[in-house]
Amino acid sequence: MPAQKGNIWQKISKIGIMLIFAAAFVLFFLYGKIIPENLANAPLTLFIFVFLSLVMLVANMAYFAWQILLVHQYRGYPDPGDEKLPTIGVIVPAFNEGKQVEKTLIHLLKSDYPANKLEIITVNDGSGDDTWNWIYAAVEQAGQRIIAIDLPKNAGKRNAICKGLLVSGAEIIVTLDSDTLVEPRSLREIAAPFVADKKIGGVAGSVRVSNTKDGIIPRMLDVSFVFGFEFLKSAQSMLHTVLCQPGAFSAFRRSALLPYINEWVNESFFGKPAVIAEDRALTNILLREGWRVVFQKDAVGYSEMPTSYLALSKMMIRWTRGNFRENFMLFKYAFRRLDINDPDLTGMQINLVVQTFWQISPIIMALFVVWSIFNGSFAFITGIIISIIFWSTLPAFIYAKRYSHTESLWSYVYGAFSFITMFWVAPYSVLTVHKSGWMTRQIATKKEAR
Repeated sequence: MPAQKGNIWQKISKIGIMLIFAAAFVLFFLYGKIIPENLANAPLTLFIFVFLSLVMLVANMAYFAWQILLVHQYRGYPDPGDEKLPTIGVIVPAFNEGKQVEKTLIHLLKSDYPANKLEIITVNDGSGDDTWNWIYAAVEQAGQRIIAIDLPKNAGKRNAICKGLLVSGAEIIVTLDSDTLVEPRSLREIAAPFVADKKIGGVAGSVRVSNTKDGIIPRMLDVSFVFGFEFLKSAQSMLHTVLCQPGAFSAFRRSALLPYINEWVNESFFGKPAVIAEDRALTNILLREGWRVVFQKDAVGYSEMPTSYLALSKMMIRWTRGNFRENFMLFKYAFRRLDINDPDLTGMQINLVVQTFWQISPIIMALFVVWSIFNGSFAFITGIIISIIFWSTLPAFIYAKRYSHTESLWSYVYGAFSFITMFWVAPYSVLTVHKSGWMTRQIATKKEAR
């Protein structure tokens, strides 16, 4: 019976996707009919919007076609076996994490990685709650397998990782968020690329959402994460230039990291310490210095995501600010030379330009939304609906193909949700890009929050 029920829901999901796509085509027909009839008498603003929309539609379709070809060729790196696996040091910085950090550390002990080649180092970054007590509880359970560092004052995630790095003597450094749970084979998987290719300096793990049962927001984010990691990062990995190694779960070659660790820890923006976007900043340094950065799909980690709109907004503001900053930094050296015979370099440049445009497009769209409200442009609103449907379909298709047809429908919900409720994040992040507040995990304590 459960299997039959599952099949019924799969059929309903498929029909739902078909109906949504059919609705998009109907709107597209109306859109195409309305525009020619009214464009001649339309204001210049609308004409510009329609023209730019068509140009960007064609450009994005070409871009995604290229990405699909790259993803089709993507293959993960094979397990080299125990003997060839390098020594790894897993660093788990924790700030006001509470009981979850104990769960993360105990979970690490279950990893299928040679014990004599594995270091686990956790750093309490001046937490104001009971995080250190939970770390101590994990250490007691693990015997001598966990090294714990207790910093008296909160100095930020970069500093905490640096303290752990200086203690570790491993060849490969793995950074893991204190709320991220890795699968038993994930450490083997994330270490494998370093054995296969000595030019690889960094490996991005695949991050999924652990608390999908806690509400609508985590379920929407899980579909989005699968698209961002298993599609976009898979394509970037074929060019050895993944633009961001996730702070939740990534690995670095120690020899690639050490020469620039002080630069990374002491990075500033607008004269203030660059607290946020530590993952993007570290990836930028590796790419700048000519190291390859790849994605390993089977190195999976599950992280908790926000369940409320307020917490989601804070996370998105932090991510968007960081991406604006680090894209700017990457532009400084990404175009130092142009060489179409170098597919890795050219691919990185294209990806950087496209993803930068994706970041600023909500700002442009917000301006047109305001304009359409005051001018009653039905054609513009129709175009927005079509865009949401079309650009939600690829993530939905990927999720449906790999995981769940039913859950894939959350892609459409997230598309509408993002446009209606999160459109302000990009403009606000640009206006406040100089701020470096972490904004989450802040509690009323005497300790200084990030």
